[in-house]
Amino acid sequence: FSFAIFIAASFSVATQIAAAAESGRLLTGKAAMGDWTADAPGVRRKIAVNDLPAPSSNVFAINRARVVDRPANAQPQVPPGFRIELYASGFRDPRFLLTAPNGDIFVVESRANQIKVLRDTKGSGKPDANEIFAEKDLNKPFGIAFYPPGDDPQFLYVANTDGVIRFPYRNGDLKARGPAEVLGAHLSGGAARLRSGGHWTRDIVFSPDGKKMYVSIGSRSNVSDNAAEADRARIFEFNPDGTNRKVYAWGIRNAVGIAFRPGSNELWMSTNERDEIGEDLPPDYISSVRPGGFYGWPWFYIG
Repeated sequence: FSFAIFIAASFSVATQIAAAAESGRLLTGKAAMGDWTADAPGVRRKIAVNDLPAPSSNVFAINRARVVDRPANAQPQVPPGFRIELYASGFRDPRFLLTAPNGDIFVVESRANQIKVLRDTKGSGKPDANEIFAEKDLNKPFGIAFYPPGDDPQFLYVANTDGVIRFPYRNGDLKARGPAEVLGAHLSGGAARLRSGGHWTRDIVFSPDGKKMYVSIGSRSNVSDNAAEADRARIFEFNPDGTNRKVYAWGIRNAVGIAFRPGSNELWMSTNERDEIGEDLPPDYISSVRPGGFYGWPWFYIG
């Protein structure tokens, strides 16, 4: 399949976003379980325990996604003053985007095992430079992060499915200026080496002060508590060099996205919950992450 990247361009002040949120609808009950067709800036969904259906074990509980033609207007909705435009296309499974301090857009093509850099050199709003930044030592890459945080990073970190690597980087580089460094491979216990299989995406982020690195790894199974789940369904904390691993939070089936709330030291996550127990059950969720927190998987789910 070929994939495209869309951008939302703003032609007004950001206060309009807050206004849209304040005036948005609150969906409750069955309506809160609705699909993307009801999504729009400001729309909120309140899902209470009593709204959740009972678990089911029949075949109809397995409602797998299907590839279909894109319906008309099937794209993100934006607040007044914004618009959606096609920015670039022709990618193979682009799973992660990151903007460099100089404005370059880094695109992770996970299945192609490539990281590309898009640059708009003419100020046209469209990239006219599309370069392969790296394609060696990549194994289903997903999350990427610049280090140290700020305007002058020295490395681009990459969360492969089986571990964390980093490339030397300076602002404006279109190609990695050196080979990948594998973090923690020489350490007892593996340090930044991650177990493969099951959920393959790994996200990565640094604390705002740059002292700690966080890596998420999903479960190996849909729902199981056997030995294969050791060191899975967790968010790990490391030193930036991959040493001093510890579990930051656990019981998280697949924290496919992690990020710090801007202007704070508060880590947040976006979690894909378990499947095959019924329609709309359980809800995926976005949550702040407490150090040492347990979030239910595989024994409980949030309602």
